[in-house]
Amino acid sequence: MSDALARDPSPVPDPTIVDPSAQNGQCDPPDPHPPKSATSPAGEAFDMDQEMKISDSVEDKGLLESSMRLKPHEAQSYRKKALWVSWLSIVVTLILAIAAFTVSVMRHSASAFGFAFDATLDVLSSMIVLWRYSNAAAVHSAHREYIACVILGVVFILSAITILVKAIHDLATKLLPEVDDFLYSVSIISGIVCTTLAVFKFLLGRVLTSRALVTDGFNSLVGGIMGFSILISAEVFKHEPTVWYLDGTIGVLIGLIILAYGVKLLVDMVPRIRQTRNYERFE
Repeated sequence: MSDALARDPSPVPDPTIVDPSAQNGQCDPPDPHPPKSATSPAGEAFDMDQEMKISDSVEDKGLLESSMRLKPHEAQSYRKKALWVSWLSIVVTLILAIAAFTVSVMRHSASAFGFAFDATLDVLSSMIVLWRYSNAAAVHSAHREYIACVILGVVFILSAITILVKAIHDLATKLLPEVDDFLYSVSIISGIVCTTLAVFKFLLGRVLTSRALVTDGFNSLVGGIMGFSILISAEVFKHEPTVWYLDGTIGVLIGLIILAYGVKLLVDMVPRIRQTRNYERFE
């Protein structure tokens, strides 16, 4: 029997050994400061900071942010849409520019002259966008984007100066506009068409993260506003001839807006061209 007890595989545990975490029949209280999970606000802030750093690194490599979000076939599809919209804009705004120049000469309208110049500017800006996206390999090229924006800025400033000179001259000489059905037709068509083009350009510019497309859209939007302003100023002058200066005042306001936008483009984009001049592999 003593041999059987010696071979017993389950010895009785020593009652003096007690689990320190279960003294008095109780367990230690849970940790009141558990580690933060990955979904905590601090974790979300870390993710946002990391995304910003990634965006900055992409721009430092001479690429636009669209290179991170668009697949190659998607980028090429949107590039082709931008080209189609630019061609359509060139054809339509060229016709509107000719009509507006005719109205400004025949009816002595400063705002019609301002719209005609803005429509001409729209043609030039759309041509710059065509150059911007003519190279399929440069769809995400930041350097090419910034060059297009600088050219747009110069064109904006020159056009704004011309519009301002014409509008101020008309105000100084008290040139009175003439109103007829032809002026109404041009203003309504111009307002609707240019505003519609602006919407498409803004949408494409947002997807492609293209400042050049957004600038082209801004120019089309200004053209739409000027088209409607011709209608408003002509209607006001028809009923209140004493408010003859409204037409020239709108021309001055539009000129100042275009001038300010052009200056801002140059201030923003010239330094970026210098930063990305070493990344011309897409050219």
